Amino acid sequence: MTRPTPKQIGAMAGVAGLPVDDEVAARIANSIGPAFDGFAAVAGTLPFDLEPANFNLVQTAEVLK
Repeated sequence: MTRPTPKQIGAMAGVAGLPVDDEVAARIANSIGPAFDGFAAVAGTLPFDLEPANFNLVQTAEVLK
């Protein structure tokens, strides 16, 4: 999980059907970047990090063991 770049933000917004110009993409990247930095220490260590839809299934399987 790395801090998204303005180019990545622009691409994701375009895929979502809400294209943004380069200035807006840069502002979005700057505003959400600190959140990505804050979670960088635990990225990949949480069971729901890989697939949130399977989180309950994984937790249930661990309880049944």
